[in-house]
Amino acid sequence: MLIRLYGGNIIDPVNGKDCIGDLWIRDGRIISVPKGQKPDVEYDVTGHVVMPGAIDIHSHIAGGGVNTARLLLPEAHPGHQKRPKHTSLSSIGWTTFETGRLYAQLGFTTVIEPAILPYHALHAHLELSDIPIIDKGFLTVLGNEDFLLKSLRKNKSDREVVDYIGATFEATRAIGIKCANPGGVCACKENVRSFTLDDEVPEYGLSSREIFTRLQKSVLETKIPHPLHLHMSNLGLAGNVQTALATIEAAQGLPLHLAHAQFYAYGVEGKHQFSSSAAQFAEKLNANRNVSIDVGQVMFANTVTVSTDIQKQLNSLPSANPKKGSIFDGEGNGAGVVPYQYRISDFYNAVQWAAGLELFLLVKDPMQVFFTTDHPNGAPFTTYPDLFALLMSADKRAEMLSRLPAEVKELTNLSSIKREYTLYEIATMTRAAPRKLYGLNDRGALGEGSIADVAVYKIQKDRAEMFRNPSYVFKDGKLVVRDGKVIHYTRGKTLYVKPEYDRQINKRLNQYYDEEYGVSRSLFSVSDDSLPNREHFNQVSCLG
Repeated sequence: MLIRLYGGNIIDPVNGKDCIGDLWIRDGRIISVPKGQKPDVEYDVTGHVVMPGAIDIHSHIAGGGVNTARLLLPEAHPGHQKRPKHTSLSSIGWTTFETGRLYAQLGFTTVIEPAILPYHALHAHLELSDIPIIDKGFLTVLGNEDFLLKSLRKNKSDREVVDYIGATFEATRAIGIKCANPGGVCACKENVRSFTLDDEVPEYGLSSREIFTRLQKSVLETKIPHPLHLHMSNLGLAGNVQTALATIEAAQGLPLHLAHAQFYAYGVEGKHQFSSSAAQFAEKLNANRNVSIDVGQVMFANTVTVSTDIQKQLNSLPSANPKKGSIFDGEGNGAGVVPYQYRISDFYNAVQWAAGLELFLLVKDPMQVFFTTDHPNGAPFTTYPDLFALLMSADKRAEMLSRLPAEVKELTNLSSIKREYTLYEIATMTRAAPRKLYGLNDRGALGEGSIADVAVYKIQKDRAEMFRNPSYVFKDGKLVVRDGKVIHYTRGKTLYVKPEYDRQINKRLNQYYDEEYGVSRSLFSVSDDSLPNREHFNQVSCLG
């Protein structure tokens, strides 16, 4: 089928476009203007912006922590629509099926789950298969498991760590590596409740700095597109901006991605010894272009925190609202689930909200900062339209600031920042930048040959309403959303990487599982036979 969208303002930073024009689609791909052919279907998108489908690089949408949150908070779900019949897996609350529907209705067509434990990989793939419309993938978590730490302690070669990562990719079919509180989670099992960059893990004698820098270099050696995705130590603590600055220094100019950076943008100013240090953080980032961040913006809402950093989650249990939570351990990282309410009247929550916006607005290059709320940790992804509006309007931010506790205004620079994101910058941050970060060269753009993932928004003064209800969303050239509502469900693809490695490491790993656990390592691997819809798995190319 030949489709033409005409009269819209095409915004495509990858190809440097911000102009009125036509977009042509055939067989699920963007094509150049065909000569002498009439379209089968036409859409008049005059008065609209036409962007590639958005890409969310860090959103918790599958895995043990997410499912525990669903079970822990049944009272949070009654307002959601009834689940359609004949869909698989869980039927409680905000399900995998709802995730696909809600993302598509915002114009997002690709989403990456950032924290799946290797031994949860098969179940995560079954969940991802159940999410309609959007393409997806996940990061698998390394950095606290015994096999790796023993290898590092024995000063094994970087090549062995590279092979270990390669074997992990083959076993899990992930798209990247996440490291959460390196060493800190392992230390937590020895009753250590705080762990800084240079503290050592009991029994292993390794610091957080040593663990993440060795992993960082080894991930780069695999040639996968995405650099190490690092959840730093000291998340959420006053003064932890120093950890962030030291971590950037430790990267020594090599590529590194820092997750949910807002939760590390805190100083110790003021009577509560808690303030925003986002300006200091942003200054460091602007001078170190090798490091990228996603923000993890806090919005004022009821939510639930889900993290493989069980050290942080154990410390957060007293702040749970409502008063319940769940911590489960495992080899390497486990997971913690703690419900939480961000309130505009709460001093600490207000500082967090301001710090996140400062990071967005003070990091100069939108290719270096990524749009996330760390769903659901800072806020549900359904709040994205409201966050877009805040980034695009200094007046809207000022109105919100006027509602915060008065003392907060003295501990943030937000009121003095007049920058307003343009639509081109929004498209860069949510389309072009994620495409580059994950090596997704077939999407995030509207050039010839790109996948026809397209979001069309009617231009409105109310930016939140504009992004909340796209007029059209196309997935692989099929119209899936009209006027903000899903009208057609498709099956999305699962994205993964498969770097080369020396398979001799598998002998050591198999022996390790036999000796330590008494079970076959194959039980934890994702085999072809275990996967439904294998034809919907797409391999992302490694770097040359």
